[in-house]
Amino acid sequence: MTEETPGFDEQSQQPDVPSDEAEPKAASTPSAEEGAAPAGDTGQEAALVAQLDQTRTALDERTADLQRLQAEFQNYRRRVERDRVAVKEVAVANLLSELLPVLDDVGRAREHGELVGGFKSVAESLETVIAKMGLQQFGKEGEPFDPTIHEALMHSYAPDVTETTCVAILQPGYRIGERTIRPARVAVAEPQPGAQTAPPAEESTSEAQDGPSENKESGGPEEG
Repeated sequence: MTEETPGFDEQSQQPDVPSDEAEPKAASTPSAEEGAAPAGDTGQEAALVAQLDQTRTALDERTADLQRLQAEFQNYRRRVERDRVAVKEVAVANLLSELLPVLDDVGRAREHGELVGGFKSVAESLETVIAKMGLQQFGKEGEPFDPTIHEALMHSYAPDVTETTCVAILQPGYRIGERTIRPARVAVAEPQPGAQTAPPAEESTSEAQDGPSENKESGGPEEG
């Protein structure tokens, strides 16, 4: 009985050998999984890069659309402001055009000395208001004739002018800024056609003195 016991122990220890050989096989399995992991990470990174490129492209498109809309809005705002100013100028010009006959009456009354009393105060107040609205009067005697701002109603010739000149202002002109409401109606004078400047008196005297001497040299009648 006592001798068979060690033999039983040897047989009981034999099944432990295969268990030791299986452990390296189990350990080799995680190494294969670790080798496959980098390939998955690379694919995921490529997908993220592609998604990032798409996002950047979409952002650039939206930015370009926003810039285009902003430029269109700026142009629209400038156009509206320009139209508003133009409409205002036209309205003011139409109003002041209706007042020009009144201003002509005031000017004629001032020339004849009839602008006195309450009429004078009203006229001066009216002129102050229209000046604030930008109305300017132009046209003076002696200035060169300009067909863009002058309207010639009378024409004559004068020896003392060297170019077409306004010699009389029949009705003054009016403008608002660069916009002419009414041209100045004037009488103009032009230089006389064929007029020449008279020679100086000294030259005429010398020619008169040289005349007889030339006759003498050319052979006049001899005495005796």
